[in-house]
Amino acid sequence: MTDYERIENVIRHLKQHYVEQPDLRTLAGIARVSEFHFHRLFLRWAGITPKALVKFLTAKHAKVLLRESQSVLDASLDSGLSGPGRLHDLLVSVDAVSPGEFKSYGEGMGIRYGFHSTPFGTCLIGATARGICHLSFLGQDSSSRRASTIRELRSDWPKAVLRHHPQSTRELAAKIFERVRYQKIPVLLVSTLFRLKVWEALLKIPSGHVLSYQDVARSIGSPTACRAVGAAVGANPVAYLIPCHRVIHETGIVGNYRWGQARKLAMLAWENKSSPVKSVHKTQFAR
Repeated sequence: MTDYERIENVIRHLKQHYVEQPDLRTLAGIARVSEFHFHRLFLRWAGITPKALVKFLTAKHAKVLLRESQSVLDASLDSGLSGPGRLHDLLVSVDAVSPGEFKSYGEGMGIRYGFHSTPFGTCLIGATARGICHLSFLGQDSSSRRASTIRELRSDWPKAVLRHHPQSTRELAAKIFERVRYQKIPVLLVSTLFRLKVWEALLKIPSGHVLSYQDVARSIGSPTACRAVGAAVGANPVAYLIPCHRVIHETGIVGNYRWGQARKLAMLAWENKSSPVKSVHKTQFAR
C-alpha cells in the first residue's frame, strides 16, 4: 500500500465519520501503521494534523473558503487583471487544436505515455510534441486498471499513434507535482468551444481556493448554464493541471470527482494548507 493509498483510506473514513472525531489510534489502524508512524506520515503528506483535516471536511468550512475565493476572483477582476492567475504570478496562454485535427481525431499524431507516482496516487500522462494531452489518475494501481486507463486515452485520440515511453513523460510528472517555480507546462486539448471556455476559466482559480459551478458559469457569461458547466468540468481530460477539483457546490458540499471524491478532498486539503511555489501553465490549443 502506498502512502497516498493510506491517506486516501483515512480521508474516506474521516468524510464518513468526522462527527465522531476519531482518535489517532483509530486512524492509524485504518492506515495500517503505528500511531507514531501515522502521525509523521500524515503531517509529511498533508502538512496538517488529522484534526485540522476534519475541520476542512465540514460543509461550513467549505462555504467560508468559497466566500473567500469569490472575493479573490472579484478583486483580481476589479483591478483590471485577467483573473487571479495573474494575481498569483501565473502565466496562462490558451490556444486550440486546428479544426482539421478536431475532425481527424489526431490522425497521424504521436502520443507518448507513461504511468507515474504522484502525491495523489498513480497517474497516466499522455503527451504530444506540442504538450500534454491527457492526465488521469488510477483508482487501484493494477494491470487491468492501467489497461482501462490507456483505453480512455485512446478513446480521446482514436487515430493517434500511442507509444509507451515513460522516460519522456517522467520529466513532465516531476514538473507538475514537484511545484517547481516558473516551469512552463504546455497542454494540448481538443473539445467544443464551450468546454474549452470552461476549462480556461478553471485555470484562473488559484491553488488553495474554490469556486462553485454557478461562479464558473457566471465568469464565462453563461449564468444559467450550470448543468453544462458541470458536464465540462467532469469531462476535463487533463486532471490537476486544469483544476476541476477546485469546483464545489454552493452549499459547501465538495461533490463528486471523476477520479474519486477522496482524491478531490485530498487535493483541496493539500492545496489549502500548504504554500506551493506557483507554476506557470502554458495551455496550447493551436488554431
